[in-house]
Amino acid sequence: MKTPLLVGGLLFALSGAPGLVAAEGKAPAPAAADVLTGKVVETMNAATYTYVLIDAGGKKAWAAAPQFAVKVGDTVTVADAMAMKNYQSKTLNRTFDVVYFTGNVTVNGKPTVTMTAPAGSAMAGELPKGHPPTAGAAGPAPLDLTGIKRADGGQTVAEILTGKAKFVGKPIAVRGRVVKYNAMILGKNWLHLRDGSGAEGTNDLTVTTMGTAKVGDLVLVTGVLAADRDFGSGYSYSLIVEDAKVVVQ
Repeated sequence: MKTPLLVGGLLFALSGAPGLVAAEGKAPAPAAADVLTGKVVETMNAATYTYVLIDAGGKKAWAAAPQFAVKVGDTVTVADAMAMKNYQSKTLNRTFDVVYFTGNVTVNGKPTVTMTAPAGSAMAGELPKGHPPTAGAAGPAPLDLTGIKRADGGQTVAEILTGKAKFVGKPIAVRGRVVKYNAMILGKNWLHLRDGSGAEGTNDLTVTTMGTAKVGDLVLVTGVLAADRDFGSGYSYSLIVEDAKVVVQ
């Protein structure tokens, strides 16, 4: 469940996520941030990433995204970000208290045109290898989930999340709507899937894929269900579908 934290006019939706072992160092206990916006007071490039120090009402925070054009004084909005605490960047030879990594940035109200790192590259070494926030943590947008038909020979989200012993290690097929989507974070696309089944804790399935989608899309997801993926620092996934095939319908 999302826990809002108001800091100097910024609303951060923070939630637990797996600890990460970085390609450049350690970045434990990442979290999710819905929106971060303000004026750029400092910026730099590292590997394939652009870093910006954002000032909103006197409170400052670092954010990073695949390289984009920006300058000091621009207004930047970061959405669907993942917070990396105590993040060590060998490229910059410095440690940040926290950096909000994202693939969703606007500059002066316009979406940025970013570079795309090669698949599986963990953003060319600047981002640590690991996983974004756990399912449902970031508060999916309210969407119409009525009338979604079960995949042929497949399962519902609730059946998957309550059928660990039955489905782990086996192929699954599930149809649902994308309620949250993060593009090319840690070298993969991440989505949260709901189909109207289940209740809190059994209604949101986390999926990683090289396929693309957007929030609101009806998709068919096929892949193998993995369980008990422990990434340290007390953070783990009970169930997740990794490297799935995602078809927009």
